[in-house]
Amino acid sequence: MISLHKELQAKYKKLQEWFTNKEGSIVAFSGGIDSTLVLYLARKFQGKEKAIGVISNSESLKQKDFELAKYFCKQFDIKLEVIKTNELEDERYNENTMNRCFFCKEHLFTDLTEMCVKYPKFNVLSGTNFDDLGDFRPGIAAAKKLKVLSPMVDCKITKDELRQIAKYFELPNWDKPASPCLSSRMPYGHKVTKEKLQQVEAAENLLNDYGFNDVRVRHYDTYGKIEVLKEDLSKLSLVQDEVLSKISALGFAKVEVDTEGLVSGKMNRAIGKKKD
Repeated sequence: MISLHKELQAKYKKLQEWFTNKEGSIVAFSGGIDSTLVLYLARKFQGKEKAIGVISNSESLKQKDFELAKYFCKQFDIKLEVIKTNELEDERYNENTMNRCFFCKEHLFTDLTEMCVKYPKFNVLSGTNFDDLGDFRPGIAAAKKLKVLSPMVDCKITKDELRQIAKYFELPNWDKPASPCLSSRMPYGHKVTKEKLQQVEAAENLLNDYGFNDVRVRHYDTYGKIEVLKEDLSKLSLVQDEVLSKISALGFAKVEVDTEGLVSGKMNRAIGKKKD
């Protein structure tokens, strides 16, 4: 087991105090490392009966991530409740404006807040970390509106520090690449549909099968654009024709490779242009 450096030990102690001073937690769990660590620490410091993970098996969550999330809870003896949010039925969400994430989180956090009837005095928690405050994340506004708490923000835990703590506890996904919701693959203004989400998921699974772990397939209605890590572009070129053909068969009229490589949050560049 690795050790935590002195500064991070102090932050970890603050996290322990944060959890032990709360009655119980209902954690918005996605299977990503941020919410995974929040749920793990809630279980560790508050106990099994007072740490409830809640995951929505919606169309925007990869089935692969859903299965991994369920396995994690089984592995660490954590109570998990599965719900189904209906953001795809919300026209505000489907229109895919720059505030799409707000409407998604509003649905999720509303459902979780209603669970407080079943778990009185428990707090609803998110996995938001301190670095997220510097990015464009409308979901944070939804959390604020519904009084959702963020222990990683309150204790000023950055993404890198979060991963270090997760590695310290040997959590299986401590170094797992970020896997944002599938709706983030559509440019703002392009409608989100179940069909598009299924095409993106299938395309990214195909790339995973070829050995590319950190990928995005952006959906531009009629064509798709593949992003792999910059250092993986040469590897992709060896199987490019075969990969493009298979992804096209999923329903894309055309597929191309983004030679810039994978850039997380690339779709948010449109926000800066609109501000300019």
